[in-house]
Amino acid sequence: MKKIKIGGVPEHFNLPWYITLKNKEYHEHDINLRWIDYHGGTGQMNKALREGEIDMAVILTEGIIRDIVNGNPSKIVQGFVQSPLLWGIHVAENSRYENISDLKGTDAAISRFGSGSHLMAYVNAENQGWDLEKDLNFEVIKNLEGALEELPKGNGDYFMWEKFTTKPYVDNGPFRRVGECPTPWPCFVIAVRDQVLRDDAYNVNTILEIINRTTSEFKDIPSIDRMISNRYNQQLDDVQEWLSLTEWSQQQLTSAEIERVQEKLLQLELIEKNVPVAHILR
Repeated sequence: MKKIKIGGVPEHFNLPWYITLKNKEYHEHDINLRWIDYHGGTGQMNKALREGEIDMAVILTEGIIRDIVNGNPSKIVQGFVQSPLLWGIHVAENSRYENISDLKGTDAAISRFGSGSHLMAYVNAENQGWDLEKDLNFEVIKNLEGALEELPKGNGDYFMWEKFTTKPYVDNGPFRRVGECPTPWPCFVIAVRDQVLRDDAYNVNTILEIINRTTSEFKDIPSIDRMISNRYNQQLDDVQEWLSLTEWSQQQLTSAEIERVQEKLLQLELIEKNVPVAHILR
């Protein structure tokens, strides 16, 4: 049986993977797919791909594109979630900051440099018309758990993370949400190391066929909203709102989508140059 390791964040977007793994659907094709949770998010997964710790990743679009441009030997094999990611902008419950404009020049808590929380801080700053050199500062806090611990202590002034994942911490503390910032592109893709694509393309394609079948039917699973609510400790009405906003993808990203992300990264000086789309997409 062929062993393949895949990484992703332990969030509701990835429940289709859990379902297929629980049902042993990959075993039927002689594939032992092993899921690894990455609480540190995109930056941590980029490092794991580079080092061969994982073979595949379900990862934020802008984060993997930036890392591929910067030398990560991987390719995007298809989109996973077509809809934008809604990033909540959070401060500590006891913070003096009341709205996004108050955060100009303060410290953004990020999981690590090159992570989604890092890159989206730039997108938010640009949306607000801030000076990207003077008005953006960073404090590394590793992951969501780090933010929950550090923001109330004053280590970092605001933290950007997917709004439905953090909603329980807004409802019950220690966060307050002062705004939102959607990604201007499809939010999650599936990336695979180049070596795995060379050596094992058939099994990669089989994995994609299985997950695509599940995501195309995901919203029709009986009581899927209750399953998500119970598994991820979220209010049922929040889950229903999230489901209404979220669209999974079974297609490759378009050249235009890749160019749009690269142009934004270049504009924000997060990459030094654009690379050909064929360098990024399989």
